[in-house]
Amino acid sequence: MISKPKLLRINLSTGACREEDIPEKIVTDFVGGRGFGVKYLYDELQPGTDPLGPDNKLIFSIGPLAAVGALSTSRWLVTAKSPLTGTYYRGCGGANFGAWMRFAGFDVIIVEGAAKKPVYILIEDGRCEIKDGGNLWGKDTFETQKLLKETHGNQASIACIGPGAERFIRFAGIMNERRGVGRGGLGTVMASKKLKAITIKPARKTKVTSKEFEALRKEAVAAFYEHSFLMPVFSKGGSTVSVEGSNAMGIYPTRNFREGILDGWEEVSAERYAALKEGDNACYGCMVHCGNLLRVKEGPYAGATSEGPDYETIGAFTGSFASNDIATTIVADSFCDRMGIDTITAGNSIGFAFELYERGILTKEDTGGLELTWGNHEAALEMLKMIANRQGLGDILAEGTRIAAERIGKGTADYAMHVNGLELPLYDPRGAKWHGLNYITSPMGANHNLGYGIQEMFNNPYPRPVDRFAEEGYAGVVKFNQDSVAGIELGILCTFVSSNQVPPLPIFCKMISTLRDRSFDIPDFFLVGERIWNLERLFNIREGFSRKDDVYPKRFTTEPLKKAGPSEGAIIRDAEGMLDQYYAARGWDQEGVPTAEKLMSLGLKE
Repeated sequence: MISKPKLLRINLSTGACREEDIPEKIVTDFVGGRGFGVKYLYDELQPGTDPLGPDNKLIFSIGPLAAVGALSTSRWLVTAKSPLTGTYYRGCGGANFGAWMRFAGFDVIIVEGAAKKPVYILIEDGRCEIKDGGNLWGKDTFETQKLLKETHGNQASIACIGPGAERFIRFAGIMNERRGVGRGGLGTVMASKKLKAITIKPARKTKVTSKEFEALRKEAVAAFYEHSFLMPVFSKGGSTVSVEGSNAMGIYPTRNFREGILDGWEEVSAERYAALKEGDNACYGCMVHCGNLLRVKEGPYAGATSEGPDYETIGAFTGSFASNDIATTIVADSFCDRMGIDTITAGNSIGFAFELYERGILTKEDTGGLELTWGNHEAALEMLKMIANRQGLGDILAEGTRIAAERIGKGTADYAMHVNGLELPLYDPRGAKWHGLNYITSPMGANHNLGYGIQEMFNNPYPRPVDRFAEEGYAGVVKFNQDSVAGIELGILCTFVSSNQVPPLPIFCKMISTLRDRSFDIPDFFLVGERIWNLERLFNIREGFSRKDDVYPKRFTTEPLKKAGPSEGAIIRDAEGMLDQYYAARGWDQEGVPTAEKLMSLGLKE
């Protein structure tokens, strides 16, 4: 059993740092990770709080399995009210910061208030200090981590922001090593507090001596080795393997979500990325090593390197503006990591601008002379730099497509591909309708990771097969996927491995039971997952969100999908009917509000 969960509260306005025990009821009802994040945010944040004001909370949390020998479970979450969407938001990060939080002895770190000048937080030997960060402000994320390691040692783990956040780009993230909490603008929240970084120097290692836990750990390791896809395929190529599948299905978003297959997609296939691979990298305590270290070998971008890109970044910097230039994806990925900005929103915003240019709504005068013609990857990279520096049109796109469309006007909202301000991931929902239903019912906007449709994407029959073109009968599967991810993020287990059912769910639950010295079985897993999902919904309802906000961009319900192979002509015909089915499956009323009976059954009486 690990030590009793503790919280570190840091007030940047007053300079106060204090440790708190996490109440036993919160530990029992919300377990860890995502549960802790939403519980504290819901309880402590006043409705209507300005996401970029000092009263917003920035909540870092880990799960009970972090850094105790379990594989792929040392991820960390950041929870806050999003400046991009105005909703509840949680971002998930890899690398090693989650493990270092465990070594420091904290399951939760809450940052509140705001400093008057740039600072960073140092956590070392049980002490918390707020230190001057003036010399770090303006530095990119790689430079920041390098400077802090020079000061505090190479063993320090650092979660930091880049210039994108400092310039209040609404989709800036938080970086640790080369991995990021990328979406929703959580880095922008951090910048609003004048907080450049949190640095943790490890004080100790965590060791679990339980024979029962060790036996479970060995079973989990065996499951990794025995899996037919995870180690032999995914370990070698990471999520680049999804490029072929999405194009084969006809759901690879091309030309700002008008088409479903990218011309020449083979140029950005897993095979092409493998030819550029020089090594790999892994998060703490993970044997998959899905982080590909790539180098461009020829052409104008020769020498460019990145740990990635992953599938989403590939799609954002190819299909969005109809390019198949592989080097562009590596350059863009590295640039976004250094600047600390989300690749999905950045790429989609550029694709949005390309469509406006095609339609004559934007001209060369608006773009600073750039010709935003489909396939012009050089212009796309220049526009990316303009976004990062808030120059010209880039200053508008730095707000995200929803606000950009409001500022540009001229009917451009019809071409902004977002749900509640969060740009769509790189799967067209017209050809994967239940995966798409997750986008519009997510508490965070269009986030695929909250309820990924493995049944549609990978023909996974668990809990049952799904017809990706049907509009009836599968709302319960969407709920199952969403509650499952919420349960997994108690651990916090990586969604890449959990979507492959590794380790098996009974082992995952037994590990938590052993560490917490109380029963946590599969029914508990789904109960707590559903409890979290409902509390996230209640947070948004309190902020004024309702059924009216659970909507697709107009394109998906009015324009059939083109150039899409097996998905040709697909369209969402009855989004309202699908919502009705989903709300019924959730036990919510027809406005999408959890009923009193449902909340009572989830232990949310208060």
